[in-house]
Amino acid sequence: MARFKTIDRDTPMLLPADMREWIPENDLVHFVLSAVEAVPLEEFKINDRGSGSKEYPPHMMLALLIYCYANGLFGSRRIERATYRDVAVRYLTGDTHPDHDTICSFRKKNFHAVSRAFLEVLKLAKEMKLLKVGTISVDGTHLRANASKKRSIRYDRACKLEKQLEQDIAELMCKAEQADSSNEEDGQSLPDEIARRQSLLTRMREARERLEKRAEERAKVENKAYEEKLKKREKRPGGRKGPMPSPPSTTPKAKDQANLTDDDSRLMRKNNSSSFEQSFNAHAAVDADGSQLVLNTLVANTPGDSPELRPVIEGIGEEIGFPTNVLADSGYVDVASLKALRAQGIEPFVPPSRDCSHQQRQYDFRPSSKTPSKSVSDPFLQEMRDKLSTDAGRALYAMRKQTVEPVFGIIKEAMGFRQFLLRGLPNVNAEWELVCLAYNVKRLFNMREA
Repeated sequence: MARFKTIDRDTPMLLPADMREWIPENDLVHFVLSAVEAVPLEEFKINDRGSGSKEYPPHMMLALLIYCYANGLFGSRRIERATYRDVAVRYLTGDTHPDHDTICSFRKKNFHAVSRAFLEVLKLAKEMKLLKVGTISVDGTHLRANASKKRSIRYDRACKLEKQLEQDIAELMCKAEQADSSNEEDGQSLPDEIARRQSLLTRMREARERLEKRAEERAKVENKAYEEKLKKREKRPGGRKGPMPSPPSTTPKAKDQANLTDDDSRLMRKNNSSSFEQSFNAHAAVDADGSQLVLNTLVANTPGDSPELRPVIEGIGEEIGFPTNVLADSGYVDVASLKALRAQGIEPFVPPSRDCSHQQRQYDFRPSSKTPSKSVSDPFLQEMRDKLSTDAGRALYAMRKQTVEPVFGIIKEAMGFRQFLLRGLPNVNAEWELVCLAYNVKRLFNMREA
């Protein structure tokens, strides 16, 4: 008995258009396809020379990335496999199957299209009256880099290895010359060994030079603070002006590290009880007035959050609108940045420290902390602390946890994005924007269906 039903050869094959019957009308794929159509064709990097193989439609490729990212498929090989196995993806691609190299190449070359799609989705939310920029929440989270911390090397270790490799290469060159003169067969393996050490020596030199360049840039930034200390010292009355401040050093510290895989990444840890990981610090500005849409993104390679408060807020496009209130945790405390935001008409709500009274729990069963509370001497921060201590300030600041932190929870847990796939700070910034674009599309779709 035959186990499978025979198929009539005269039965027509299933066409891509007939796949519409397989996809529910309320599926996310329809919304993604309509959303990417607003992106102008000029934003894509396409081959207009007429050479090479036929290209896939750029809008289809962008929709493929957004839909797969929204459903937790990030790797190009997994996306390629989904074009065969996932019915909705096959419908999206018109039953075509871009390979992983094509998908990866399109993702790297079309960052401008991703940024434009990010803006168009937010404009669509405003047209649907689901987005009203007023109060926003800002926060950051550490995401692992596409590099291992075992590939990081200290500056002092790189200098020692560079000298040792130079000595090893010189010895191997002498052995190779002796082997050539004596016609020994053992000398055949020496060129490969020399090439391997020369490659490693080049990488050590590049790591050392990057650390030295990083130290020079750091000294330029610290030089302004050094000059201010000198001015304050000269203004002190009397003959005793105190010790002379030391100028910033242009030489890297011995413990400074460079990663041989992705030098833009840094060793970071979330708190004192966590381990160090090779990571980036991803920031997001989220609408706190109900939509919980991400308004702007930013990725930095500094573990601290304070330098990124102004850039992530000022990066919100004028077409979306500037906020009136900003909610952020104490990690973003920077008096100069907070004053600059207030001068722009944006009122910041940032606690000066973690132990402010407005953050105390009504019923706290934890043991009392032995460390004394930090005193706030700056008048601006005292005003900020008093403002957050009022009932209105407490109620407004309480919105921070329930707006921005769930966004990171959805991206990490529901979507499953915990590690970048691309390398380098510009590429990582673009990938984080793509992740948040996929989140916005999914969030806007669910809000529309609600």
